[in-house]
Amino acid sequence: MIKTVGIISKPKKPELRQVVPALRQWLSERGLEVLLDRETGLSIEPAESGTPRSELAARVDLAVVLGGDGTLLSAARAIGARDIPVLAVNLGSLGFLTSVTLEELYAALEQVLAGRYSVNARRKLRVEVRRETGLGEPETVACYHALNDAVLNKAAIARILDFDAFLDGEFVCTFKADGLIMATPTGSTAYSLAAGGPIVLPAVDAVLITPIASHTLTNRPLVVPGDSTIEVVVKSEEETVFLTVDGQVGLSIQHNDRVVCRLSPETVRLVRAPGKSYFEVLRSKLKWGQR
Repeated sequence: MIKTVGIISKPKKPELRQVVPALRQWLSERGLEVLLDRETGLSIEPAESGTPRSELAARVDLAVVLGGDGTLLSAARAIGARDIPVLAVNLGSLGFLTSVTLEELYAALEQVLAGRYSVNARRKLRVEVRRETGLGEPETVACYHALNDAVLNKAAIARILDFDAFLDGEFVCTFKADGLIMATPTGSTAYSLAAGGPIVLPAVDAVLITPIASHTLTNRPLVVPGDSTIEVVVKSEEETVFLTVDGQVGLSIQHNDRVVCRLSPETVRLVRAPGKSYFEVLRSKLKWGQR
């Protein structure tokens, strides 16, 4: 049963000054407690301190995300492994993941509060960076959970990079490219698609490996089983390589670091937009299949 609703927003969106107070009043009139994250609180008038996202996610039964896909990706990190539905409302320009429009917000909320809604459980990608320390087993120096993707990329204009890829311990190939993307099916319509990767439906249990501007014609995107463990060894002694997770967080990668990816048990439970199929969203947002 939903008793507390958290509102997570893209900072400093002008629309929030009208949208958030009206939404909070609407929810309060239905007996619900409403928590604003810090970014939302500072975006309304008069400004409020709000609640840090990591704390807010632990206290709510429903998260309403107001913004674009980037806001949703940030909210997904804050929610972590908590099993709460997320109603993502598009205030941006594209909003492929945030497919509920502002006009549809209250109708969608009515359905959620009445228990008449369905969710898409989107698997995340667990990403670990393992580094040789000279003291035995490699040390895990970072761990992330990505809703879209993990990207290894050049820091600037530089020579091509070499990535040794392994699948469940078996050597696959050396990718010679400007970068390498490991993506979930959710992320197949993001950077991976722009780099030439396939569209993979969210229900498919798989991980994508997509080279960026491959310098070898035979280095093509791969779709591997969801229970696979992907290891990528960065073979770059002179070039600076960065790992970026969901385009928002990450770190600098050293020569011979191992980036280990596998599907995470964590999911993001996205409330389905009423009356919209996945292919309808593809057609409307990405103009997919249109002449």
